Amino acid sequence: MTKRHWRAGFLRGGIELRQLLRTPKELFGHLSNVVVALVIAGYMSDDVPGTDTPMAHLVLAGFAAYLLFQIGLINLPQMLVTEREEGALLRLRATPGGIPAYLMAKCLLVVGTAVGTLILLLATSAMLVNGPLPSGPGDWLTLLWVTMLGLLAVVPLGAAIGAVLPNPREALALIMLPAMGLLFTSGAVIPITSMPVPVQQVASVFPLKWMAQGLRSALLPDSAQAAEVAGAWELPMVALVLTAWTVLGFLLAIPLLRRAARRESGSRMTARHRKAAQSGAMPA
Repeated sequence: MTKRHWRAGFLRGGIELRQLLRTPKELFGHLSNVVVALVIAGYMSDDVPGTDTPMAHLVLAGFAAYLLFQIGLINLPQMLVTEREEGALLRLRATPGGIPAYLMAKCLLVVGTAVGTLILLLATSAMLVNGPLPSGPGDWLTLLWVTMLGLLAVVPLGAAIGAVLPNPREALALIMLPAMGLLFTSGAVIPITSMPVPVQQVASVFPLKWMAQGLRSALLPDSAQAAEVAGAWELPMVALVLTAWTVLGFLLAIPLLRRAARRESGSRMTARHRKAAQSGAMPA
C-alpha cells in the first residue's frame, strides 16, 4: 500500500466521519446504546460478589467493551454489505489500491465513532451515575491501548464478515444473535465466574471477553480482580489474544474484500436490485 493509497484512505475516512456527524439518525443509534448502558447501571445496587466493587461499575466497563465490539463487528459489516449493494465494490475494481484505501477509511470511521462513543459513555456515567474512571496515568494508558488493540482486533474481522454476508436484510439477523450471546457470556454484564466452566472456555476464545477484562482493569480497583477467572487482570494475555485476532482479521479482510470486488459486476448488482424490488425490500 503506497503513500498515495494511505492518503486516499485517510481522506475518505475523514469525509465519512463528517457525514456521520451530520446524520441525526446514525448519531441517535450510537447515543441510544449509551442511554441503555446508563439506565441498566442506574438500576444496579449490589456489589460484585466477593468484592466491594459496585455491580454498576462492572456493567459500565463491560458495556464500554461491548460498544467497541458492536461498532466493529456489527455496524461495520452492515455498512460494507449496504455499500456493496450500492455498487461501491464494483467501482473499487477499477481503482488501483482501492481495497486497502477503502479498508483504511472504514477503520478510521469506526475508530472515530468508537472512541467518541466510549468518551461519551465514560463522561456521562461519571456525571450521572457515579461511573468508574481510570484512577491514575497507568490506568489511562491501559484504557488507551486496550481500546486501540480491541478495535484492531474486531474492525478487520468485521470487514471480512461484511465481505461474505449475502445482503443487508440478512446481515443483522446473522450477526446480532451471536453478538448478543457473547455479550452475556463474556463477562460484560455479569461476572464471568458465575458462568459454567465450558461457557467460560468458549467465551475466552473470542475478543469481547478480553476487551471487557482489559477495560475492567483500567476502570475498576484492583480488588475487583477477585471476580476474574484467574483472580488477576492477565493483561499480557489480553494483549496476546487481541493481537492474534488482529492478525487473523487482516489476513482475512483484504483477500475477502478483493474476492468480493472481483465477483461484482453490473449485471449482478442489477439482478440484486430487481430481486429486492420484487420482494418489496426497496422501491421498484
